[in-house]
Amino acid sequence: MSTLRVLIATLVLMLVSLPPAIAQDSGVEPAPDRQRGEGPYDRLILRGATLIDGTGAPPVGPVDIVVENDRIVEIRSVGYPGVPIDPEGRPPTNGGTELDLHGMYVLPGFVDMHAHTGGAAQGTPAEYVYKLWMGHGITTIREPASGNGIDWTLDHRARSANNEITAPRVQAYIAFGMGRDQEIATPEEAREWVRGIAEQGADGIKFFGAPPEIMEAALDEAGHQGLGTAMHHAQLDVTRVDALTSATWGLTTMEHWYGLPEALFDDRTVQDYPLDYNYNNEQDRFGQAGRLWKQAAEPYSDHWNAVMDSLIALDFTIDPTLTIYEASRDLMRARTAEWHDDYTLPSLMDFFQPSRTAHGSFWYYWTTQDEIEWQRNYDLWMTFLNEYKNRGGRVTTGSDSGFIYKVYGFGYVRELELLQEAGFHPLEVLQSATLNGAEALGMDDEIGSIQVGKKADFVVVEENPIQNFKVLYGTGAIKLNDETGQMERVGGVKYTIKDGIVFDAQQLLADVRAIVDAAQQEQADSPSDRAQQ
Repeated sequence: MSTLRVLIATLVLMLVSLPPAIAQDSGVEPAPDRQRGEGPYDRLILRGATLIDGTGAPPVGPVDIVVENDRIVEIRSVGYPGVPIDPEGRPPTNGGTELDLHGMYVLPGFVDMHAHTGGAAQGTPAEYVYKLWMGHGITTIREPASGNGIDWTLDHRARSANNEITAPRVQAYIAFGMGRDQEIATPEEAREWVRGIAEQGADGIKFFGAPPEIMEAALDEAGHQGLGTAMHHAQLDVTRVDALTSATWGLTTMEHWYGLPEALFDDRTVQDYPLDYNYNNEQDRFGQAGRLWKQAAEPYSDHWNAVMDSLIALDFTIDPTLTIYEASRDLMRARTAEWHDDYTLPSLMDFFQPSRTAHGSFWYYWTTQDEIEWQRNYDLWMTFLNEYKNRGGRVTTGSDSGFIYKVYGFGYVRELELLQEAGFHPLEVLQSATLNGAEALGMDDEIGSIQVGKKADFVVVEENPIQNFKVLYGTGAIKLNDETGQMERVGGVKYTIKDGIVFDAQQLLADVRAIVDAAQQEQADSPSDRAQQ
């Protein structure tokens, strides 16, 4: 293999959201056996809640939802708001367990389509990551690239499926080429690798880029093997394979937005890189990325419309992860988020700090102009996403937390807020977070909406999330109590229910705080060299 190809392969793995530990021995502390959660029950009845079912339908309530073991068997409207419920019209208890949810809201379990399970570089044990996700109502994740190793990821997928650990169910997407000693060099090697991971039990493949003939062969074979596909169109390869090209070859989902502006170029073929640009300098990389959308075709122009219509016709899914780049448009907000003190491990906060070698830690000298460019970048990006949704395209919800000041769970809720900012009605946002994700994973017959026959996956919250997504944050939302005249914290997920097992979400978050407290105390007792600096 040429020195150049070795360099490119190394850079792609290092710089596109993969933890350095790509070998099978990840060094990440595995999840402990499950200690939390009650159930599943022979019969569980959720009483008196307002239902938001994930399909885009408006809230309805009060309803009673009957669950037997891990399945929804009945959803019954039992009255009207402000009117006492007639007990004669309610499903009978029949010796089951009741959960009184009067005045609360029930949603489908959330799907995080871009969810890395920590990494050795971040110092984040699986328990910390999983409990943050579950504490925010996330019951299903797509693990793109399986950076802790194939065996590690598949083992945790199996343990979660059996509810042996407190964790969302896992869809394992393997980084293209993972497990090989040498780079894939021919189309037949690509097909052989795809067949191999299909035999291992992978759910899909995460691509970053490859020569066109190899990329096309791998996507074709993935389709034959029934594997899902996702791609971060890395700038090292996007001039030859943009989002429309890869979608035409069979790619089913794209991450972030790289590859979209390039497909929309109409007066150039290459991004307008400064002449001293170096991709290995991440401030160059991300600073110029924030100037990319304005180089694409104008919104609603003929070329813009043609690309969008083509992607929709291909049933192509966009998982934007707006949240992960937010620090680029408002660094202070990301650095000083109120949950860092209690929920961000010291090792993770250290990983976030400006560094020439840590991915996403590129704040060497971030300027006002950089933030302005990114704000404009978001405006154009959001315009595309909202119109894509309006024309029938599928947009899902992913967070890519663990990088760029984004903490697991909290970053996901922020993604909901950003989709609303993009123009999505809150019900459309929740559809993206639930049913759309399930459809993209091919799991919508099991999860994604609250429907008889589906898995009993629910998010229960005391405040109305349609009115204010901030009530889903683990720290809740600030609200004035008009009776006392005092500001209060309200919200936070109350229960996360997965496979009919009821988890106290606040207890899960308390467990996370204890993990962080212990790490902070250890750091105080024996500060690291970097902390001393």
